[in-house]
Amino acid sequence: MVVRNGKIVDVRTYGYRDIERKLPMERDTICGIASMSKTVTSAAVMMLHEEGKFELADPIARYIPELKELKVFTGGTMESPQLAKPKRSPTIRDLLTHTSGMVYGSIYAGQPTPVHQLYEQANLTSSSTLQEFVRKVGTLPLIVEPGTAFHYSVSIDVLGYLVQVTSGMPFDEFLAKRLLDPLQMRDTYFFVPKEKESRVAKLYSWRDGKLNLETPPPRSAPLGGGGLKSTIDDYARFAQMLANGGELDGVRILSRKTVELMMSDNIPGIGGMLDPGYGFGLGGSVHVDVGKSGTLGSKGDFGWMGALSTWYRIDLHEKLVALVFFQHVPIDFAGMARFSTLVYQSLN
Repeated sequence: MVVRNGKIVDVRTYGYRDIERKLPMERDTICGIASMSKTVTSAAVMMLHEEGKFELADPIARYIPELKELKVFTGGTMESPQLAKPKRSPTIRDLLTHTSGMVYGSIYAGQPTPVHQLYEQANLTSSSTLQEFVRKVGTLPLIVEPGTAFHYSVSIDVLGYLVQVTSGMPFDEFLAKRLLDPLQMRDTYFFVPKEKESRVAKLYSWRDGKLNLETPPPRSAPLGGGGLKSTIDDYARFAQMLANGGELDGVRILSRKTVELMMSDNIPGIGGMLDPGYGFGLGGSVHVDVGKSGTLGSKGDFGWMGALSTWYRIDLHEKLVALVFFQHVPIDFAGMARFSTLVYQSLN
């Protein structure tokens, strides 16, 4: 889907949402958006920040006491880690920017460390509630001192619990009442209702030259870092709200200045796993140097992707929102890059 000046200018569907039953991908097909959930959760956090529930510089442990005793890994092994008290506690802003020192399991590490292995062993996604999730995180070491390096992590899942604690309502309920329903995102859920299950795309993996059906592990907690399912139309409405400075169809979700902060590089000079020419805002990456990146785009364009091969980008300079939803693993970086190039070369 390509949106320009707030209007859909191109939308196409290809292939199957269920290969075995020959059910086609359709415009209302519900896809797992994985880490594209992070921008939605980050927006929810910023809604509460606007209401004065917390400051971004506040230590996360002030609101989530389960994280009061976090330690930093300084050496040793998974079985016998050497730990030290951090120089300061991770802040809410550290979690929003993946500079908290938290990580994921080994899948997101080029060279897994004992910390990644401990996260893997903890099996965080099996948690039945968000509180259980953060309790487990509270027992795991940080990989670096907070605020010193970008490490992609479970930070946004933790922030889902912050939303729950500071709003006084379950995280998924807050999202539905305050963000999804007002934006008319009628097909976006952590847990798809039974009557809509037939529209959910199956997940496939690319192995031995063919697509193989995968069964994602069941989850019972609403994980804001990767648990949402959505349609391309729904997510386009969310992205257009950000492109409009926080408002869509007369409904204001965020202030214009909040969106400006979200779409600004919040970690200048901090290295990590980001591609050259990109920084990170609050919920997505920011294009800071077009020449350095070697990719078509504009300075300041903003977006993110999901591990099941979904991608979106917002370009304010070109008044452009572009999205592509595949549904297979491993993530199709090449396909997303090709789609982005095709979108940008079409501008005149």
